Amino acid sequence: MDEMEFWELVDGSRATAGGDPEEQADALVERLLGLDPDDVVDFARHFESRYNRAYAWDLWAAAALLLDGASDDVFDYFRCWLIGQGREVFEGALHDPDHLAHLLDDFDEEVDGDAEELGYAADEAYEQLTGTVMPELGLPPAPPEPLGTYVDFEDDAALAERFPRLWERFRG
Repeated sequence: MDEMEFWELVDGSRATAGGDPEEQADALVERLLGLDPDDVVDFARHFESRYNRAYAWDLWAAAALLLDGASDDVFDYFRCWLIGQGREVFEGALHDPDHLAHLLDDFDEEVDGDAEELGYAADEAYEQLTGTVMPELGLPPAPPEPLGTYVDFEDDAALAERFPRLWERFRG
């Protein structure tokens, strides 16, 4: 599976679900069940590598702004949600998290920003297809600490300066 196929599966599942993260996870499992197990493992590698790339202080701070706070678990689920938004939003957020203010048309912190189940979709599909758990993906380990420079999520002035568009839209 190449990167284009990965994003097509993500985009197709999001469109089917109408943007609902839980329904998107279900739709993704259904799509993955139509593949052979090796392709499901490839999908999981693509997902996990992006999930690890998104483990960055700037993105964590952006999640904290969008969600009015973000614990470790909340940030994990946010990264799954971010991947589920598709390549343009994901790559744009990695490039400049403040750009999320313009990349996200609508954002409802009660529904959006949390897609824990999306992170398990490949595992679920693989288990249904094979009756066994997903094998090791053979990827480098996740970084022990977020990438980039630490951001103090409690410092409103620093957040407003670092993320002016997000601050204006979600806190201003």
